[in-house]
Amino acid sequence: MTAFPTIDALTAALQEVGYFADRRLATAVFLALKLQRPLLLEGEPGVGKTELAKALGKALQRQLIRLQCYDGLEQREALYEWNYAAQLLHMRAAELRAPTPGGGQGSTSDIEREVYQDRYLIRRPLLQALQAPAPGAVLLIDEVDRADEPFEAFLLEYLGEYQVSIPEMGTVKAISPPVTILTSNRTRELNDAVKRRCLYHWLDYPERERELAIVRAQVPQASSALSAQVAAFVDKLRRSPFGNAFQRAPGIAESVEWAKALVALDTLMIDPEVVMDTAGILFKQREDVTALTQEMAALLLEPDVVDS
Repeated sequence: MTAFPTIDALTAALQEVGYFADRRLATAVFLALKLQRPLLLEGEPGVGKTELAKALGKALQRQLIRLQCYDGLEQREALYEWNYAAQLLHMRAAELRAPTPGGGQGSTSDIEREVYQDRYLIRRPLLQALQAPAPGAVLLIDEVDRADEPFEAFLLEYLGEYQVSIPEMGTVKAISPPVTILTSNRTRELNDAVKRRCLYHWLDYPERERELAIVRAQVPQASSALSAQVAAFVDKLRRSPFGNAFQRAPGIAESVEWAKALVALDTLMIDPEVVMDTAGILFKQREDVTALTQEMAALLLEPDVVDS
């Protein structure tokens, strides 16, 4: 049973913690909660995929556990590993004890059982999420497209059944099914088997009004006029014909950071000179900073261009 009886209730709860979800996204999250299914979010960097998981953790009042994926990520870093140093110390101490009745084999077996006790187990994010007490955790598997295909295959048991198999312990099932959010920047195509086990949502850049609401919520120090200018300027940057000039459009995070920088500079209204001085906040690549000329900035700031 979801903590929110309706989609509107979920939307309101997310807004209370500063996340403004549109109807389609809120519906996807609501169904993921209702059906207890993982939710795969794909989209460009900076559109709010990771922030959704953080906001959901706050709205549900659940612990957020994050597994940051990267090239070469191994199972032991995601699931568990043994404290080998402590195990070795235990074995050396046990060797000094008197052998058990019956001789060496029995004592060796006893030692092997002892070193695989729970106290020597180091829990990584997946195991932490499965063993989190009720009501459970929110598990963020961030940028899963950065991991390799064998790691995707390893995730299938967890995604399909909320359980994992550990050779020394057997099958570990979830105490309470974690709310699981996977994110992907689509640097590569994910395996169909992963997608089949998840609900799916493509998260795009927000429309201007929703981005304006986000900027106002995240940067309350900014005036209404300045917030509106930021939202309108960035919205226009992303769309044709201007968006075609850049390799990567600014995300929501860049909009918020730009608004904070403008407030720090005591900016009342944005002009082309301010845009050029702060271009490194909007863009993170040299080519994109260079592509944003003062003439283009002037065009973007014209009311008839912005409002068309």
